[in-house]
This record gives sequence, C-alpha cells and structure tokens, in this order.
Amino acid sequence: MTADPVSTLSPFRVAHGKGDHWGTAAKACLDRLNPLPPEANFGFLYATEAFAPNLSSLLTFLRETTRIEHWVGGVVPGLCVDGGEIRDDGAVAAMVGRLPPDQFRVFIGDAGDWTRRHFPCVGLVHGDPRDPEVPQAIIDLAAEAGFLAGGLMSALGPAAQLAGIATDGGLAGVLLGSGIEVLTGMTQGCSPLGGIHTVTESWQGVVMAIDGRPALEVLKEEVGELLARDLRRIAGYIHVGLPVEGADGPDYQVRTLIGIDPNQGWIAIGDHVEEGGRLMFVRRDANAARTDLRRMLNGLKERLDGRPIRAGLYVSCTGRGEHMFGHPDAEPELLHEVLGDFPLIGFFANGEISHDHLYGFTGVLTLLPGAKP
Repeated sequence: MTADPVSTLSPFRVAHGKGDHWGTAAKACLDRLNPLPPEANFGFLYATEAFAPNLSSLLTFLRETTRIEHWVGGVVPGLCVDGGEIRDDGAVAAMVGRLPPDQFRVFIGDAGDWTRRHFPCVGLVHGDPRDPEVPQAIIDLAAEAGFLAGGLMSALGPAAQLAGIATDGGLAGVLLGSGIEVLTGMTQGCSPLGGIHTVTESWQGVVMAIDGRPALEVLKEEVGELLARDLRRIAGYIHVGLPVEGADGPDYQVRTLIGIDPNQGWIAIGDHVEEGGRLMFVRRDANAARTDLRRMLNGLKERLDGRPIRAGLYVSCTGRGEHMFGHPDAEPELLHEVLGDFPLIGFFANGEISHDHLYGFTGVLTLLPGAKP
C-alpha cells in the first residue's frame, strides 16, 4: 500500500506564460497555476529556447513560490500546451500535482537500486541530443526500469535538462513505480514505401548495397519515377525506416536520409546499419499521420474505460505539428477531441523515446488515469 491511494488523487494543473524576459513569463505561468492542487509535490517545467540560459533561474523561482521540491523538464524546441503550439516566442509551461511520495524518484543518469525495488517502472525521461551515448543509455535504463517515454531536449545552452537541478548529458527525469498506473501510446508520422530490404554492404552511416544491388538503385525504385528523376525533391520527404525487432505490430525507427552519392550509388543515413541489417524507405505523410494519431488515441480511450485523466504528457517530433499537418495546434486539438478535456503538457523534441528505442517523426503520449466515476 502507498501513503496516497492513486485513485483518490486530484487532477494535475497546467499553465503557461509568455514574455520577453524569463521572469515575466514565469510570473504569468505561476499566476495561472494558482490555486495549486491539494498537497502538490511534483511538477513538470519546460521553457522554449529563448530562455535556454535561464533554466536554473526558472527552477529556483517556481520552487520557491510553489514550495514544490521535485521538478523535471528542461529547454525544448517548442511547447504543446493549453491546446496550442508555441515555438518562436519566449514561453514557460508547468504542470503540477501530487504523486505518492514512495512511488516516484527524480534521477540523473542512474537511479541506483530504486528500479529494482519498484519494478516494473515507467521512466518519463529527457535526453541530451548532443550525447552520442543516449541511444545506448535508453536501452540500458529500459532494461532496469521496464518502460520509458520521453524525448530529446534542445541542443542549445549549457544545460537543457531538468531533474532537481539543471543538467546535461545522458538521461534525466522521473521514475514512476509500479503503484502508479501509466498508459502510453506511440504514433508514426511516416508511411512505408515498398517492402523491407537487407543491407549487404555498409560502412558506418553509409549504405553501399541493398539486396546485393547499389543502394541508390533500390531507393529510386521505391520512390517512383517522378522523384527518381530529380532526387533533390526527396530531401525532407523521403526517409529510412529501421524495423524494430520483436515488436507486436509494424514498428520502425525513422532516420534521416542525409546524403546521396550518385556516382557510387551510395546513400548516407543518420544511423549506423550493419551488413545484414534491415531497412525500408518511408515518406512523410500528413494524412497517414493524422489517421494513425487518431488510431492511437482511440486505443488509449478504450484502455481508460471511462476513467478521467489526471495528467498527460505529449512528446512530438520537431518535424510534426504545423510543419506536417499544415496548421498550428492540429495535434493538441485532436488529442482533446478524442480524449476530452484534461491537463496536458507537451513539447517538440529532437527525437522521441518509447519503450527502449529512440524514434523520429513520432508522437508519444503518456497518461495518468484517475478513478472511474
């Protein structure tokens, strides 16, 4: 038993503020947070890149004014909060509420033996996109904890992650113990082109041959004659998907197609694929992304089975949002259309984390359900 039965806890409260100065934005956010939920002891705190140098000051201000000790979050390329997207303005967003004190642990890097005592856990994590060891850190922490959800933060500033203090490098965030029910879902933003292929010659991020043929020849075949005639048109539209082994359904990690050598017939991608590895080609597809987002949300709604949502955290790729759907606020609007009104905070990330993998062009939603009415 925990000191606080999770089913009796009140919903979280979420707010944001804008301003040319971090203090103005933080004060506006604080004013909208009040009154705080009863006995709030935990908060998420995110700021846009305009306030990258001020993360420690933001933390100190909100910690002292709310008397909430435990905070996680950081500096992000954009916010998804209060039903809208914020990318270019200086803005601060926070979501606060109560978690059972014995069922959460704020951590930086290593959570020690806490995961073993509370297994299976869910880690809500934030990674440093500048750290090449992050993909392996995700695998290692997921093996210890059970399941991860989150994303990579801004690449600006000396410390873009927040877990009790401003920090950088590796992973940081909060672990939720087995006494807290957590629902998660992931949605893809690309659709496959053709089938899955085998890499037959590669070196680091350069793929020379696929299925025993020049890699570029296979790519041209998959994208079709129109795009193959002018490969400049595939930039930002065609990507590489790396199938996830052992997944319950079709699942793949999207990696950027970063270069083409038309003379050698080679392609370069934003990851290392060993010989014998599998890959596929995918395209950004707004209609497919919208359909898949609705599928994911309907699945979560079924799992909620009529229960309210105490809090929600949504992590979306920087390439989604208005850039993908053609107008701002498309994703939070659809989230609330399907799931109703609930406290939601989110951010645009430089890579999304689900289970034990790092994805791209995806959305990852985490929900904390309450008691059934």
